[in-house]
Amino acid sequence: MTYLLPEMAEIWQQTLNWQPTAQQQAQFQRLYELILEGNRQLNLTRITDPQEFWEKHLWDSLRGIAPLLSANFSPTPLLPCSPVPSAPSALIDIGTGAGFPGVPVTITVPNCTITLLDSTRKKITFIDNILTELALTNAKTLVGRAEEIGQHPQHRQAYDIALIRAVGAASVCAEYTLPLLKQGGLAIIYRGNWTKEETTDLQNAVSQLGGVIELIEKFTTPLSDSIRHCLYVRKIANTALNFPRAVGVPSQKPL
Repeated sequence: MTYLLPEMAEIWQQTLNWQPTAQQQAQFQRLYELILEGNRQLNLTRITDPQEFWEKHLWDSLRGIAPLLSANFSPTPLLPCSPVPSAPSALIDIGTGAGFPGVPVTITVPNCTITLLDSTRKKITFIDNILTELALTNAKTLVGRAEEIGQHPQHRQAYDIALIRAVGAASVCAEYTLPLLKQGGLAIIYRGNWTKEETTDLQNAVSQLGGVIELIEKFTTPLSDSIRHCLYVRKIANTALNFPRAVGVPSQKPL
């Protein structure tokens, strides 16, 4: 039995000032089918209802990069990747898991190159299959821990945008993302609820990592009215070489 994803053209337009093309809609549908199939072996997501999948995986993934999808989106943090960049911008999705937000972003921003990072080889093997099935040539996968990749010369200071969703406390996310960013690059941290205390903790962390909080954006999801936040952290100075700390330390002893 094939479950069909809703198209939601009007909601895409109203909320992101953007709509998927017919090809992108077909890729979203195929992604959904592949996730449902993969769920039998890998326990990728509890979210399998078509509408819930659309909202909590597709829409939520793309809401964080809304300024990349539409030049007219407001409020717009100034992303280094303009809708028509002169050179393709490099993105990394840290702890991509089942491929969110990285795979929907790969589908919708073909002029950028995206690295999908996860420490679980089985999940990366699954995502490799997705990239092949969806004919996505602007993404590549990487097996590893953010703490190790952040110290690797090939990856440190190599990215314009780092995406991180559902991975630890925000201060931990900052320590995972900022070492990977070029100066002027942007970390986009996806959150559910958010408090003033968390803002203080995050400010303390990013100041040690060479960053500033550019925007904390609160919004509600279009179908279930759930509260979500996106935190945009700009890298303004080089990150000290001792960051990220060794595997496990950022989560055990957050900055």
